Amino acid sequence: MTEHVVIVGGGVGGSVLANDLADRLAPELEDGDVRVTLLNDSPEHVYKPVWLYVPFGQSEVDDGRRPLADLIDSRIEIRIDRVTDIDTDAKTLGCRDSDRPIEYDHLVLATGVTLAPEVVPGLEEGGHNYYSEAGAEALREELLSFTEGHLVLSVVGSPHMCPVAPLEFTFMADDWLRERGLREDVEITYTYPVGRVHGTPPIAEWARPVLDDRDINVETFFNAESVDPEAKTMTSMEGTELDYDLLVSIPPHRGIDVIEEAGLGEKGWVDVDNHTLEAETAEDVYALGDTADTGAPKSGSVAHYQVSTVGQRLTSRIRGRPPTATYDGKTLCFIETGMDEATFVAFDYENAPSPPPPSEKIHWSKLAYNESYWLTARGLL
Repeated sequence: MTEHVVIVGGGVGGSVLANDLADRLAPELEDGDVRVTLLNDSPEHVYKPVWLYVPFGQSEVDDGRRPLADLIDSRIEIRIDRVTDIDTDAKTLGCRDSDRPIEYDHLVLATGVTLAPEVVPGLEEGGHNYYSEAGAEALREELLSFTEGHLVLSVVGSPHMCPVAPLEFTFMADDWLRERGLREDVEITYTYPVGRVHGTPPIAEWARPVLDDRDINVETFFNAESVDPEAKTMTSMEGTELDYDLLVSIPPHRGIDVIEEAGLGEKGWVDVDNHTLEAETAEDVYALGDTADTGAPKSGSVAHYQVSTVGQRLTSRIRGRPPTATYDGKTLCFIETGMDEATFVAFDYENAPSPPPPSEKIHWSKLAYNESYWLTARGLL
């Protein structure tokens, strides 16, 4: 009997895992003992880190798009559809464009996140963001005409994709404005919802002096409650009010509703064992990357490192062996500190990050990785 592995989501985690399984299970795929299906609601793969550079004119949104068919091993079946129901008891998936459910033996959820700016009244109308293609392009047009006033970068939702990206944008905006001779005419304020400038204490301890040195205002314990687009004000739950001329927000994030409806976890994140990435409330279900509620950052590198664990555990189960591979929380994130310098952090569940001094070399390393990412997605790196 053929075992069927279904991966839902064609982002970093889902695509890299599909190619990983094509290599690990090559004999079984060739003999017809295993099928692997990658189910995605779009025929394209999107590499979201590109969006950070779009507002500054350094990238185009199309630079982050490739057809899934060009990235995924030919031994993997690609199916374009949207999942509307997950039945973990029957081991079936309901889909928008199919009258018959998809049966699975092993399910991997790599569905990522969706933006929910509507949670904060006025945020969608009054703010910009670079966490979507359309948002990044609209922000580029705003920045090009922004020559004076108050620029506010507000982290509204947490957790969110790429936890260091708000700091990156703030540092890049500061440097970009200085290069154009506009920084003296622009006030910059950075807000964060807890009592420090980043959720990870060592990163916050490193970043706060950098923000201070660059005359960037900081508002911590700022949990946005509402935005008034006409008055151009933002009010926090703590009672603080900020005036702005250009508001750039990190909007609230959530997962997909069908995950919560299936009883796999709240807000669309799957409750998993932090080390095995197996769902806590269902058998033969795994979650990867942003979808997995592990406490690890929602970043592409996390999904990439988790792939090895899930790929090995699936292969062991299919071959009738006890799975032993575990994920240790490994994370690697580059942090742009301006337009031509960067640093990075590497850490796991046991070891805290410690950013080295920023350098041009690290900046170019990040850009080189962004270019080589497409080889990574194909399983070639």
